[in-house]
Amino acid sequence: MDERRFRKRTIFLIAYLLFALLPIYWMVNMSFKTNDEILSSFSLWPKHFSLASYQTIFTDPSWYSGYINSLIYVAINTVISITVALPAAYAFSRYSFLGDKHVFFWLLTNRMTPPAVFLLPFFQLYTTLGLMDTHIAVALAHLLFNVPLAVWILEGFMSGIPREIDETAYIDGYSFPRFFLTVFLPLIKAGVGVAAFFCFMFSWVELLLARTLTSVNAKPIVATMTRTVSASGMDWSTLAAAGTLTIVPGAIVIWFVRHYIAKGFAMGRV
Repeated sequence: MDERRFRKRTIFLIAYLLFALLPIYWMVNMSFKTNDEILSSFSLWPKHFSLASYQTIFTDPSWYSGYINSLIYVAINTVISITVALPAAYAFSRYSFLGDKHVFFWLLTNRMTPPAVFLLPFFQLYTTLGLMDTHIAVALAHLLFNVPLAVWILEGFMSGIPREIDETAYIDGYSFPRFFLTVFLPLIKAGVGVAAFFCFMFSWVELLLARTLTSVNAKPIVATMTRTVSASGMDWSTLAAAGTLTIVPGAIVIWFVRHYIAKGFAMGRV
């Protein structure tokens, strides 16, 4: 009975992995084909292996600058989000104050709001302040969604740390900054990794705000990928190559924080 159940689970897992990996494989497969081959025939692998699409991305400034712009504002947003969320999460986990639960819920409602709701206010505000088409503009706009998520994740990890550790550190003469950086922060490094991962992923794949608030100088790769139509039609091969390269940063981040994400699932915060 157990062997039959194990066999069913194995078959289901293999089927799920094939279903999940098929779109990724097909995109990578298309990236090594020419447009003529993509449109003319159906094949599981390239008949005429070509790196022309990748060469286009790495040599055309309109393509590779999109990756650079995305990495810049994603890094800025992730650092600011974690820096702002850490003290806020500590306050929610350690102190009780008037309206604390309501404030915490209000933060989460910002995360549940569609980005399109804030599109017009951001556009008008940045136009007035001269921040349009800058990296900091997109990074600050994404804070509205990433900070509440980071606070929620970090608060869960911090609540799992006994308060006696705080009291013992104060008795030993630790100042709060020294205690927080040298004692408390290493204890919640898993939470920091999980929060940073989700902040990174949201900013990396978000399209609406990033496309509207930028035009040339800070245009991200997600916006560049939506403008591949020319007089000759859709450039499928280059688009597939760009999509393949877009997966790489996320895969690298997942590799480094995979253990922290598993711990977040165990704590119910992911």
